[in-house]
Amino acid sequence: MTLIFLRKVSNELSLLFPPCTVPHVQRQQMSNSSSITEFLLLAFADTRELQLLHFWLFLGIYLAALLGNGLIITAIACHHHLHTPMYFFLLNLSLLDLGSISTTLPKAMDNSLWDSRNISYHGCAAQAFLFLFFVIAEFSLLTIMSYDRYVAICKPLHYGTLLGSRACVHMAAAAWGTGFLWAVLHAANTFSLPLCKGNAVDQFFCEIPQILKFSCSDYYLREFGIIMVGVSLEFGCFVFIVVSYVQILRAVLRIPSEQGRHKAFSTCLPHVAVVSLFIDTGMVVYLKPPSISSPSLDLVLSFLYSVVPPAVNPLIYSMGNQEIKDALRKLYEYTLLQY
Repeated sequence: MTLIFLRKVSNELSLLFPPCTVPHVQRQQMSNSSSITEFLLLAFADTRELQLLHFWLFLGIYLAALLGNGLIITAIACHHHLHTPMYFFLLNLSLLDLGSISTTLPKAMDNSLWDSRNISYHGCAAQAFLFLFFVIAEFSLLTIMSYDRYVAICKPLHYGTLLGSRACVHMAAAAWGTGFLWAVLHAANTFSLPLCKGNAVDQFFCEIPQILKFSCSDYYLREFGIIMVGVSLEFGCFVFIVVSYVQILRAVLRIPSEQGRHKAFSTCLPHVAVVSLFIDTGMVVYLKPPSISSPSLDLVLSFLYSVVPPAVNPLIYSMGNQEIKDALRKLYEYTLLQY
C-alpha cells in the first residue's frame, strides 16, 4: 500500500512539475533523503570492564560538578553579603555549568553502564540544542563578567550606577536570551535538513557539526549566514574580554600599594582562569590540524572542553576567594547545627 501511495504521489508531482522544470539537484536530494529515527554515539571503550570503569569515572566527575556548583549557588543565595554583581553573575555561571554538564554526561554514563550507543532522533536534537544554548550563554556571561571586573577596578566610583541590580538582571537575561536564540536558530536549521548519509556520530554526544555531516543537501548555503553571525558574535566577545583585561592590567599596575594590587588581582585571576580554560579547550577541538585528528584524540579533547570546565570552575572560584570560603564554612557549620 505504501509503494502504491508513493507512486501515485510521484505521478501527480510529475504532472504538476514536468521533468524539465525540476532541478536535477532537487530530484536527487529528494530521492536520497531518508528517515532517521536514532543516532549512534561514539563509545569510550569496547570491553565491558572499561565501560564500567568509565561509568564510575563519569559518575564521580558528575557528582563533583553537582556538589561544587550546588554549594556555590547555595552559598551565594543564602548569604546577603554576597548579593553583589560579581557573585550574582557567578551564581548564573554555576547554573549554566550545571545545565551544560547535565546535558552531555548522564547520557554518556547511561551508554557506558548498559553497553549502548543509541540516542533517539528527538533526544539528539534536544541534546544538541541544550548544549549549544548553555555554551553560548556561558560565553556571553563570561563577557559580562569581564565588564563587571573592568568597571569595579577601572571605574570604581561609577560601579553602583553602571551595575545596579536592574542592570545586572538585564545583562544576565541578555546572556541567557542570546544562548537561547542562537541555539534555536542553529538547531532548527540543522535538524530541518534531510539526513541520509548515515547515523554514526563521531562524538560521545550530539554536536551540530557532527549532525551536519549526514546532510544530503548543500547545507553550507543555509548555514553560512548563521555561522557568520555566530563567528562575529564570538569574536566580538573575545575581543571585548581581551581589551577589558588589558585596561584592568594597566589600572592595577598603577595602584600604589602592594596590598591593593594583590586584592585586585585576586578578584580577576579566577575569571581569567575560567575564560582561558573555556576558550583554550574549545579552540583545541575546533582549530587543531586535520593531520593530527583521530577518533580517540577527538573523543578526549571533546571530553575536556565539554565536561572539564563545568566541573573545575567551582574549584577555581573557591580556591582564591576568601568570601566564598567563609560562606561555605558558615553553611557547613549551619548544616551541622541542624543535625
